[in-house]
Amino acid sequence: MWHPNTTFANPEFLWGLLIIPVLVYWYIRRHRRAFSDVRFSTLAAFADATPTWRERLRHAPLVLRMIVIAAVIVGMARPQTTSQGEDIYTEGIDIAMLLDISGSMLAEDFQPNRIKAAKAVAQEFIDGRRNDRIGLVIFAGQSFTQCPMTTDYRVLKDLLRQVEPGMVEDGTAIGMAIAQGVNRLKDGKAKSKVMILLTDGVNNRGEIDPITAAQIAQTFDIRIYTVGVGTVGEAPYPVQTPFGTRYQNVPVDVDEKTLSSIATMTGAQYFRAKNNRALKQIYAEIDQLEKTRIEVKSYRSYTERFAPWAWLALAVLLLELLVSGVILRKVP
Repeated sequence: MWHPNTTFANPEFLWGLLIIPVLVYWYIRRHRRAFSDVRFSTLAAFADATPTWRERLRHAPLVLRMIVIAAVIVGMARPQTTSQGEDIYTEGIDIAMLLDISGSMLAEDFQPNRIKAAKAVAQEFIDGRRNDRIGLVIFAGQSFTQCPMTTDYRVLKDLLRQVEPGMVEDGTAIGMAIAQGVNRLKDGKAKSKVMILLTDGVNNRGEIDPITAAQIAQTFDIRIYTVGVGTVGEAPYPVQTPFGTRYQNVPVDVDEKTLSSIATMTGAQYFRAKNNRALKQIYAEIDQLEKTRIEVKSYRSYTERFAPWAWLALAVLLLELLVSGVILRKVP
């Protein structure tokens, strides 16, 4: 009859419960006035007297009547139980991650080097996604798909860990990487399609130049976030010699103008990462910009619970009539 999540459609009727203590007070006063005082010098004669069952039940009609009144008032207030929930609709995003694996990504202006720093933040980015299809394209002098679009993030991260410079011919084919990303994304069903292009160099290989590839991406409504990695000036680069690893400083040459143009024309942004912390912040910002859209539809349903109170009032009323009219009926 009573549930923890019960509410009332007409709670103003509950004020009627205040009439119960008033009626009880009126009953007590009237009961006292109905009897006269008789004085005895001793009560010894009544020591063994026990109250009859009629005397024990003399106030039962009042109690039952108050229960009836209370049940009727609660029923008029229309008790209801509520159930609620949420229907969640998600609109996933298709994301192609384009990762430069040219030899220059071994430079150690990032710790431990550019390629390992890039893989670490990419893995964190993947861990933060839900319901999105993500693919991985790697490029140097050529480009190829390391992992097709998938929601199996475990497989994606395993394939990402296997990526190392030297897997393909050296160079920087940015335009070819973008074309490869377009090929991965163009047939997807997602309303939002995104590329994240990370490179540390200038396009110097491939049959498609970056701007032309970006124009193709634009026709498919694909946004390309571009990330240039590398410090300003020169960066230490490991060189293998007969005497072990030696380091030489090599100039950092990031084509910021082209990367910025690619991002602008596709409705995205260009970022420059000069150290590990900046690279991590960039991916965190992209993550926030491209969060999966979630629509939540809340609902609440009500179930009327006045019927049990009405049945209670009727049952107690019948019991009160039985007690008053039969059990406590006075014989003339």
